[in-house]
Amino acid sequence: MSAYRRLHAGQASMTLRDIQSKYRAGERLTMLTCYDYASARLLDGLVDILLVGDSLANTMLGFDTTLPVTIEHMITYAASVRRGVQRSLVVVDMPFLSYQINPDDALRNAGRIMKETGCEAVKIEGGVAMAPTVEKLVAVGVPVMGHIGLTPQSVHALGGYRTQGRDEEAARRLKNDAEALADAGAFSIVLELVAPEAAAQITASLSIPTIGIGSGSGCSGQVQVLHDMLGMFPDRRFRHAKRYSETGEIIREAVAKYASDVREGRFPDP
Repeated sequence: MSAYRRLHAGQASMTLRDIQSKYRAGERLTMLTCYDYASARLLDGLVDILLVGDSLANTMLGFDTTLPVTIEHMITYAASVRRGVQRSLVVVDMPFLSYQINPDDALRNAGRIMKETGCEAVKIEGGVAMAPTVEKLVAVGVPVMGHIGLTPQSVHALGGYRTQGRDEEAARRLKNDAEALADAGAFSIVLELVAPEAAAQITASLSIPTIGIGSGSGCSGQVQVLHDMLGMFPDRRFRHAKRYSETGEIIREAVAKYASDVREGRFPDP
């Protein structure tokens, strides 16, 4: 039996209760973005949570921001991921303007995402202002992951991609945002590009886990964009992303070798 099969033999599906149990036991939670069936098959069970992020705008669709992504995009990609998953928890981003207009609109769209994808939870950006929406979703059985700090759907209002919570007042606002989301029933909160000291203070103040990205080691777990971690785009580097592979270059080398073999008559061989 391969090492991969030994690792996952008999492993059951991850649930929200499992996430809470890991958190209470002091285990660091692991999350990666995932956008397609093939990747889901490879990643399933290796991390606790697979996030079908609206960052698919950048990684899969070639947009500069996440704003152009539609609910149809999210459903299509999330459904393909869910079909490839048996073990990890699947969370799906709600795209721009699918939940900000009013809580009733958010409930309809969240319900559609869960029904058409089979995911276990949705993620929405925003703090205090989004708390009533989170409360409404949770009340009818839609688990919600929050997201504060650098919220990409508000990138223009924030003045670009920059670290949040650097000063005392900004850190206090973020803490209020996190506590409002937790009180509303969010089961966890992503802290993106939050100053590490502020992120650690927020994490210590909550009874639910935080998932950091570019927010230091004081969070309850970490999330990375899969394509950044694997180096799928050799020309894109981010300070908060650690590369564990240069997969983009590996793919280019393999395809170049294939093309050369075809041109030189070495493939197919006898």
